[in-house]
Amino acid sequence: MRNIENQIVEIMSANPDSPVSVELLHSALRMKKPSDYIKINKAIDKLVKQGIVTRIKKGNVKMTGKIPTENDEDVVEGVFTSNRSGVGFVKVEGYETDVKIPPKKTGLALDNDIVKVKIQPDGKHARIQGKIVDIVNRGRNLYVGTLIQQSKKAYYIETDEKSARVNFFVKPENLKSAGHNYKVIFKMLNWNDPRSMPEAEITEVLGKKGSNDAEVLSILAENQMVSTFPDDVHEYVNKIPLEIPRKEYERRNDLRDLDIFTIDPEDAKDFDDALSIKVLDNGNYYLGVHIADVTHYLEPDSVLDIEALNRATSVYLVDRVIPMLPMKLSNGVCSLRPNEDKLTFSCFMEITKRGKLIDYSIEETIINSKQRFTYEDAQEVIDKKKGPYVEQLQILAKMTSMLTKKRFREGAMDFDSPEPRFVLDKSGKPIDVKIKERLAAHRLVEECMLMANKSVASHVDVLRQKTGKKKQKKLFPFIYRVHDKPDTDKLRNVSEMVSPIGIDFKVDEGNVSVKAINDLLEQVKETNLKYTINDLLLRSMSKAVYTPDNIGHYGLGFQHYTHFTSPIRRYPDVIVHSLIKAYNKGKIGYSFSELDQLGQHCSEREKEAVSAERDSIKLKQVEFLSDKIGDVFDGIISGVTDKGVYVVLKDIYCEGMISVRELDDDYYIYDQSRHCLTGRHKGKEYQLGKEVRVKVVHTDINRRIIDFVPAK
Repeated sequence: MRNIENQIVEIMSANPDSPVSVELLHSALRMKKPSDYIKINKAIDKLVKQGIVTRIKKGNVKMTGKIPTENDEDVVEGVFTSNRSGVGFVKVEGYETDVKIPPKKTGLALDNDIVKVKIQPDGKHARIQGKIVDIVNRGRNLYVGTLIQQSKKAYYIETDEKSARVNFFVKPENLKSAGHNYKVIFKMLNWNDPRSMPEAEITEVLGKKGSNDAEVLSILAENQMVSTFPDDVHEYVNKIPLEIPRKEYERRNDLRDLDIFTIDPEDAKDFDDALSIKVLDNGNYYLGVHIADVTHYLEPDSVLDIEALNRATSVYLVDRVIPMLPMKLSNGVCSLRPNEDKLTFSCFMEITKRGKLIDYSIEETIINSKQRFTYEDAQEVIDKKKGPYVEQLQILAKMTSMLTKKRFREGAMDFDSPEPRFVLDKSGKPIDVKIKERLAAHRLVEECMLMANKSVASHVDVLRQKTGKKKQKKLFPFIYRVHDKPDTDKLRNVSEMVSPIGIDFKVDEGNVSVKAINDLLEQVKETNLKYTINDLLLRSMSKAVYTPDNIGHYGLGFQHYTHFTSPIRRYPDVIVHSLIKAYNKGKIGYSFSELDQLGQHCSEREKEAVSAERDSIKLKQVEFLSDKIGDVFDGIISGVTDKGVYVVLKDIYCEGMISVRELDDDYYIYDQSRHCLTGRHKGKEYQLGKEVRVKVVHTDINRRIIDFVPAK
């Protein structure tokens, strides 16, 4: 059977009159990853649309009696993407490789569209090929590009490369006051023939092409995001009272006299977590993690809640934050600002000197933060052993250092990726770039949040144990943050890349131990390859996702893990707060299937946010080096392909490429087994990890690329 839908039909056809549970299909198909559970549900949804199966109560499905015809099997459904040459590829669930679509057979498909493909056998090519026969659903609601005026009444939009690979025409009445060479957001009105341009209507004018605002807002639109909130959301938020109701003071655990403080970045305004600490008479630590109670203000299914869910996450760009919640909440009402009474959800944990959690409680509370520390402030107090709340910070430093060591002993991975920080002028232009220093204070806060997230995730398991039905996932459905095991083939590729430079990283069949990964990271810790190997390993890892199907967190080495500590900026944390509150009151929260759908949505939005954040960084890197054409820098080779050499510049961590065409001192041959370019006559090598001096020769802000040549 070529895809999951056909396999499901085959299983159910054995007993067409009997209901089959989704859990049984999950087991019968031997699909164990959380992403596979999502695939099965998507496949069922497709079969429901085709009228082949129907969903019935309690997570079961049943055949309707309609059997797919033989011709139906020649048409498959998947997600379409294309390359710069116009060749398309459709990712179909159940297929080992994507279906290739020749340029003349892509029809009306645009990147990210869900399409139907007619499989067309081709004896000349081993790869499956096909033809787009229908657009099931457009993958984008928003497109972005630059308006071009050809004549007095003729306009078209030159789309940004990441947005679409076809230009659109615009009628004068649909310009929305945009002028020539302005960046715009637009929607598609219609497209009937691949030989003609699709028609667009401009929905928002971003500004003159090349301006900081226009370029940054374009990145958001490319990733299906907008910076502004709808008017009805603002109206709703403006009606939220600033004063805390008296009944909340009466019913909550009042912690306003407790020494509680926040530790955040210098430029942060959305303080969603605060800390308290003391040592008990028995020598154990008593840690309090106090989190903004966003759910108190977020009425379910209100316009505010719907908007927050749609966004699902705040987006942190180089020069601005696009918040999940309007500023009145994110930076005001909910933010745990010092010397203000705030509603919170607190997790108290008793932890032994060896890092074992022996007791915890999760309570609705009210706090008044006594101090706002930056990471640098907190680090200075820890180092100098003097300053505000020095005793508490010293205790936290000692406890979290122990917790960090314990985590790595027990199987957590120790990645350390650089974070570039840009110094911008008033216009948003980068004038300097530095790598953020990772302080012990960062690790301190991180360990406290990890402990709270772990404790809250384990709480639901405790509830199941009390009922005597621990293994019933649907008894107290919950949303977890899970991380699957890495892809062995991708890790083997890392092994092949580092082997020629003398690093032994063995990847055996089956599982790869976290110890082996940490050993590799330790080997390169003090070398030029530190960040390159970090990136290579991260790319080989599965992506962490949100799902009600708990498989644990491989990277952290936790059996139970969730996100509880950042509800101002992450919607999954809001869901977790709602679930805990409901279960504490003996009420029902979300169903398993609802959490499955919510998890998929939040995971996808997180992926888009990460993409926007990376694009923002790359944009500023390109802008920074655009003023450095002709300048020479020291760099490290971060990758080698048959098309050229990728180089990361030291200190500023900007990556660009030396095209193989620019290596004009010899004829270079690519050795795939050694990941190396070698000169045929002189024997000069360009290999991963080698130092190289390069000159900046070209930058392209639209495509966000940087071109180097070897410095003479």
